[in-house]
Amino acid sequence: MAQNNMHNLVTLIKRLEAATTRLEDIASSTIELPQAVPALAATLATPSNPSSTTSPTPQHPASVPAPYAPKQAPQEPLPESVEEFDVFISQSVDKYVQASNKLGGLIAEQASKVLQGFKQQRRFLLISTKAKKPDITGSDMVVYQELLKPINEALMAVGSIKESNRGSPVFSQLSAVAEGIMVLAWVTVDNKPFKHVEESLGSAQFFGNRVLKEHKDKNPDQVEWVQAFYQVFRDLAEYVKQYFPNGIPWNAKGQPAAEVAKNLDSAPSPTAAAAPPPPPPAGGAPPPPPPPGPPPVLQIKDEPTTSSSKPEGMGAVFSELNKGEGVTKGLRKVDKSEMTHKNPALRSGSTVSDRDSSARGKSPAPGKKPKPESMRVKKPPKKELDGNKWTIENFDKHPEPIEIEAEMSHSILISRCNQTTIIVKGKANAVTIENTQRLSLVVDSLVSTVDVVKSSNFALQVLGTLPTILLDQLDSAQVYLSKESTSTRIFSSKSAGINVNVLSGPDEDYKEIPLPGQICSYYDEEKGDMVNEIVDHAG
Repeated sequence: MAQNNMHNLVTLIKRLEAATTRLEDIASSTIELPQAVPALAATLATPSNPSSTTSPTPQHPASVPAPYAPKQAPQEPLPESVEEFDVFISQSVDKYVQASNKLGGLIAEQASKVLQGFKQQRRFLLISTKAKKPDITGSDMVVYQELLKPINEALMAVGSIKESNRGSPVFSQLSAVAEGIMVLAWVTVDNKPFKHVEESLGSAQFFGNRVLKEHKDKNPDQVEWVQAFYQVFRDLAEYVKQYFPNGIPWNAKGQPAAEVAKNLDSAPSPTAAAAPPPPPPAGGAPPPPPPPGPPPVLQIKDEPTTSSSKPEGMGAVFSELNKGEGVTKGLRKVDKSEMTHKNPALRSGSTVSDRDSSARGKSPAPGKKPKPESMRVKKPPKKELDGNKWTIENFDKHPEPIEIEAEMSHSILISRCNQTTIIVKGKANAVTIENTQRLSLVVDSLVSTVDVVKSSNFALQVLGTLPTILLDQLDSAQVYLSKESTSTRIFSSKSAGINVNVLSGPDEDYKEIPLPGQICSYYDEEKGDMVNEIVDHAG
């Protein structure tokens, strides 16, 4: 009896071991099948016998609790002045940036720096609505400089783009923006800062009007870009007149500026809230991807390298020449019917392939010489004010003086006016003159310069003050300076016959002083440099 029980126990143990081994084989095969053959695994997952008790029960995904979303603190409403400045950036500045991006290159790069400067100015204005005015004469000077530092960095970046690209074809555009970017400094002006904005526009127009003149009838994108840039100044001037007519008032009951700036920089932006992580897939984790197949076999055909490869280029020419008498063996005898000197009819047709002629670069055509003034079609006279720019052109032998009521923001362009007198009343910004003959100009005062190019028999009288006169390619000119403008600086180049008349003596009579037109240059060994001396002619 005991032997039977022992026999049954041994038999039971063996059967359990066999069943365990079988179950392990099944488990390992069901895990490996999706990796090797996914379609086969899907087939085995469905039992052939619907009444089988081993059919897997569908698994329902566990409900995942929604992630906790922290409540955001209500945002403090922006002051009206900051909101309007945002509108100014989104309309005027962005329009200028879009026009710059349309042109691309250095213009677009410089425009991005201008936009950055206005954004930093917006930060400065927001701080001024919450903070007390720093004591510039005391210990708060460092804090005030730190507030202006981002704006100053944008100013320097705009100017650096201009200075590092002096040879660029768009240097006039870069110079216009670099001259006008000082408009950002209006936040430091306490008395009527809008005047600083208008003066900055006048500085930008000195180079901007050159761009308008050069691309007026050639490139409308350039004209649109200049007008968009000018509009930034006009809109900013209106904004400053409305909200800061007497400078930035600051907040007398506010916190220290350093503390406000620190809190503003550390405050998270409303769009910076982290998004919740995506929920897990409903069907649980997907099966692992199948293993990659065997790498492709790269078959490389070994090409026999022969030492008798033919030389190319000039090597082939010299190798042919080195053959001696054998160099002519490859030539064929030309039949008499193919000789052009014996068959004149062949000369009328070209036997040269067109491919060779197209491969050779064509020499550039000579440039067209401009028509002389006498052969040009005369356009009707024009005198108009477009924004802040006066344009006077095509007046010839006008019987009466042409008068202009100018303002400080106005720039004046005078072109192709002959035997005409123009009087500028008031204090204008700048005057540019080109291609004139026997033009007489009378000005009260100017902010910047009178620039005269390619003119003859020119006369200028200054009644007030004038900082600078630029004369280029002039043939005979008379300049009359008032008592207040005796310190005017005159720059002349490629010009002759220029006389300056200044008031002198007790009777304050005009004294005529000629500008030098001849210079003697020689090399000085002791100085190691060229010495330039003005040649004086004693009569």
